[in-house]
Amino acid sequence: MESRVVKLETHVENVRREMDVICVDLREHRAETRMDLRVLFAALITSSLGLAGMMAKGFGWL
Repeated sequence: MESRVVKLETHVENVRREMDVICVDLREHRAETRMDLRVLFAALITSSLGLAGMMAKGFGWL
């Protein structure tokens, strides 16, 4: 019975270490995703303004 308990404790420690690593990876992923979203949003706004400027010039509004 004692050997089973020792095995279980060992497995639980391994699972906890792996969970800690996963938590750190998720935090890093969230930070990267936030930055990617900001860059994508800025590119979308820039391209929309550029196209609006081209349309304005084409229609003679500028």
